[in-house]
Amino acid sequence: MALKATLRPTRAAHYLAPGGAWDGPSLDAVLAAQTPGPVAEQVAATAGGLRARGVRRGDAVGWQVRNVQQAVLLYRACWRLGAVAVPVHHGMGTTDAAAALAQVEPRVVLTEPEDVDGLIGEGAPVTPTQSAGRPSDLAAALFTSGSTGTPKAVLHTQRGLAYKAQLMRDVHALTNDDAVLMPAPLAHISGLLNGVLLPGVAGMRTVLMEKWDPEEALRIIADERITFMIGPPTFFVTLMAASGFSSERVRSIRLISSGGAGVTPAFVDQAREAFGATVKRTYGSTEAPTVTTSHAGDPLDRARDTDGRPTGEVELRIGDAGELWVRGPELFVGYADPLQTRAAHARGGWFKTGDLATIDDDGWLTVVGRIKDVVIRGGENISVAEVEGVLEAHPAVRQAVVVGYPDDVLGERVAAFVVADGAFDLEATRTWFAERGVTKFKTPERVLQLDALPTLAAGKPDRVALRELARRG
Repeated sequence: MALKATLRPTRAAHYLAPGGAWDGPSLDAVLAAQTPGPVAEQVAATAGGLRARGVRRGDAVGWQVRNVQQAVLLYRACWRLGAVAVPVHHGMGTTDAAAALAQVEPRVVLTEPEDVDGLIGEGAPVTPTQSAGRPSDLAAALFTSGSTGTPKAVLHTQRGLAYKAQLMRDVHALTNDDAVLMPAPLAHISGLLNGVLLPGVAGMRTVLMEKWDPEEALRIIADERITFMIGPPTFFVTLMAASGFSSERVRSIRLISSGGAGVTPAFVDQAREAFGATVKRTYGSTEAPTVTTSHAGDPLDRARDTDGRPTGEVELRIGDAGELWVRGPELFVGYADPLQTRAAHARGGWFKTGDLATIDDDGWLTVVGRIKDVVIRGGENISVAEVEGVLEAHPAVRQAVVVGYPDDVLGERVAAFVVADGAFDLEATRTWFAERGVTKFKTPERVLQLDALPTLAAGKPDRVALRELARRG
């Protein structure tokens, strides 16, 4: 089955006309120029295997595999064929994974690294000179939680991702002497950009981690001479707290870029001192990857106290009610659902981020809150509406409200307040979510049963009061 017609870039571009559109080559062409011979052969063979399975330009290829080399090969093989890469988070529950893939109707779905290995040799290799990929082709559909609970398939083109990769290589001043440690899922925009694309355009090494383990990460950093890491504060907080941590063991790291909940000036100060590296804040999203950060030579206090300044040709604007609007060539071209696309965009090609922000006179951005009802746990966006819906599907639960509460390691965790018939506690919640196949990180970690929920004058739940109650535990 091919992608629905509504996913074609020409149709999606009706809703989003990126400012300063970049007219560059295809992503496959950009990456092929820096690819060493053995990897190039594996990409060509994997593409040949997918083509033998019937994958053609415009088709979707879905997969749910761990952070392993095979995932990188699948991305690259899709772009060689002009197909659309549709990775699903390897920790996503069965229900969520099925709902995500249903939006894009993949021709092929792979669930084990061995499935990818099996592609090699199934068909004739597809070399760069035979590439079907074009700059305007859809390159990837990445899934992110929507505030309504419906997963959103975020669509990026080869042209947009190629622009972003080359730009961030220059902003971070990365070369083939660098090496990146990537524990974030490659199914996320951060994993894709920093674990697949940036190494591809800079010719540098990537070391993938299948599961985050601070002690193992310390060994890898020292042994592999890791120079660059990017991710939410949870990675760096747990590294600094590890029993084997010392500044000597991480001295190879020269640059840390961190985004998401919990990136505070205090965190930047602590990380700078512990790692002896440049530590800076970054802002971006699945729809608008890394649109602000600090650059080489920028004042250290700006990198500490703000979320950075615009990268490349991206434009920022404060729209209605203090919401940040973004426009630029790296933006996505729409969602799989055109109604979601329309709701997220303002006239003129501006993307409404759902984040509240300020921009100072010199153009530096500071994110101060969210309009979207989401919890950001360790870099994962969790829709409160989705979690509330799962809770209220339980026969004993009459009403549920979900909020986030602060956490020093993960930024935020999920708390649930329920009104129920009979006892309903954390253990009951965990059992119910597991039975329904919900992704584990969405399961509430704090559950409080109330006789009635506090409400505002209009009768809506008082989420501010509940967040304070959750914070106190």
